[in-house]
Amino acid sequence: MLQLRPNCECCDMDLPPESSDARICSFECTFCRSCAETVLHSRCPNCGGELVARPRRPLVKLAEYPASKERVLSPNRCGQLS
Repeated sequence: MLQLRPNCECCDMDLPPESSDARICSFECTFCRSCAETVLHSRCPNCGGELVARPRRPLVKLAEYPASKERVLSPNRCGQLS
């Protein structure tokens, strides 16, 4: 199950679970659409994998399977592919 992390690792923008602006890689590194497209060029700076739209969990399932509250921030890595 996806963690649905609450923020962009580059700019710390809030990305609630229902956000259509969240982008993730296969390791669930999470970025906002703006950073993913303009800064990272759709590549994860941590693993080099592609960034794709994060699926949204149905609201009825969020109560039972809540999104993560752990914020991850790695602004030093933004723009640096591994």
